[in-house]
Order: sequence, then structure tokens, then C-alpha cells
Amino acid sequence: MTTVEGGIRVVSDLEAPVRTDALLDAAIDLMRGTRVAVLTGAGVSTDSGIPDYRGEGAPVRTPMTFQAFLASETARKRYWAGSHLGWRNFAGAKPNSGHRALADLEARAVVSGVVTQNVDGLHRRAGSRHVVELHGGMDRVVCLTCGQHYARQAIADRLAALNPSVDLATAIRPRPDGDVDVDDIEAMAVPGCTVCGGILKPDVVFFGEFVPTDTFHAAASLVRGADTLLVAGSSLVVNSGIRLIELARRRRMPIIVVNRGTTKGDSRAAVKIDAGASETLTAMAAALLP
Repeated sequence: MTTVEGGIRVVSDLEAPVRTDALLDAAIDLMRGTRVAVLTGAGVSTDSGIPDYRGEGAPVRTPMTFQAFLASETARKRYWAGSHLGWRNFAGAKPNSGHRALADLEARAVVSGVVTQNVDGLHRRAGSRHVVELHGGMDRVVCLTCGQHYARQAIADRLAALNPSVDLATAIRPRPDGDVDVDDIEAMAVPGCTVCGGILKPDVVFFGEFVPTDTFHAAASLVRGADTLLVAGSSLVVNSGIRLIELARRRRMPIIVVNRGTTKGDSRAAVKIDAGASETLTAMAAALLP
């Protein structure tokens, strides 16, 4: 059913279908005149050609864990083989209309900032200035021994020079985090840190790692400083996203969820819009900006 609590429209999963445009109007009403913090997931980037993790038709995943990456040279070869091949397509992805809409809303002080679970850097490339990347960025590489940072393209160039025979023809299919499946990895040569010779790793949070404390505090601070929380393109399966949703709920902030299919945050949402992120964010920007 749909109820009204404190002027907020509450949409239940048990109610009869509600027209998406009516829910969009309800969401825009909640956002109007407020400071909006945004939490985004993989669904925001699907229209840029980057597949999501859990949507219909998403590839089956066998993600590399941090523990496996550290423990095995073979695992590191497998990871870097796929990541090197996938990076070419991943780096070529362009911001879509949803990314640009959020950048426009931030430029006009409607959106106070974006917390993203994505590692593609597309929010920054679209022009968003206040971005907290919960899980890091694939465009950066870090040495696990000395902490030296590198631009990803510099490492890609070294990988290409060391592995001239590795070709995209060996790839099976792209993955959401800029990776691909690769058949033969034994011949793969992996560069080390030029400073200390240590193990290099993309500056992203692997499975088995925790979001850095400072990063999560920055995300939580952005949510605390807002009046409304908008979630776009995330099923909220990852714990860090749910923690931010719960923070907003405890502060009695209206929560708007935009995602195709159900999410773990639907029961906390004042408005849930079952629709694509790009078109919904674009419509919100059109309504809220002069």
C-alpha cells in the first residue's frame, strides 16, 4: 500500500503497480529545495557499456579475493592478464546521460556530492567534483609494499611491452570491474614496483578487503551533511551501501531508490522507482534545474 508519513510518500512492495511518472514526481518533490547526497552502483554505468554484477543477464562471477592475489603468483598472473585486456575497453567507456545529470545537479548545488560503489571513474570524468569512491578506482595502481602510486595507463603500457603476444582474441567476455576471462595465463609477465620491486595491485577494494576507514568516514560525512539520500543503480547487496542507507534512516532522511528490480534498501525507501538510472536521473535534472 501507499501511505503518507510526515508528508513523505511511502511506497510498499505489496501495493498495486504505481505509474513510474507518479513515483518520479514524488521523488522530485522530496528533492526540491534540499541538499541531496547520492549513492550510485553499477546500474549507473551500464549505459556506458560496462556490465553490472547482478542484473538480468550479468556474467557469472568468480572474483579474485585479496588473499588469493597475495598468496599466489599464478593468481596474480591470471588477474593481470584479464585486467590488462579488459582495461582497453573499460578505459574507453564514456560518461552517459545519468553521470552528466548528476554533475549538472552538483554544479547547481542540488546534489552535495556522490558516493559511488563503482571503480570506473565516470562520475569524475562527467564533471562531478565531490566524489567519494568507496571501492577505489581502476585508473590507479598501488604498490602493496611501499605505497607508491601509478597511473593505470603507465602500468598498461608496461604490461603491453612485457607481453606483446597477449591479444584481445584470447578474451572470452568482459566483466563489470574492467576485467575479462582469459584462457592462457602461464606466459603472462607481471611488472613489479619500480621503486621497491613490490607487488602491484589496482587501487580498488578486492573481495576480502575492507573499505578504508577514512574513505567510509568521508562517505558518511557526505550523507550526514545532506537532507535527502538518492540511491541510483545499486541493489545494495554490498555492506558499505547498506550502512549508508541505515545512517540516513536513523537521521530520518527521506531515501529515494532508483533501480531495476528489488534492492535490500526498498523497505527503507520513501520512494522506490523501478526504472533505469540514466533516464530517471536525466528526468530529475530536467525538473530540478532552471
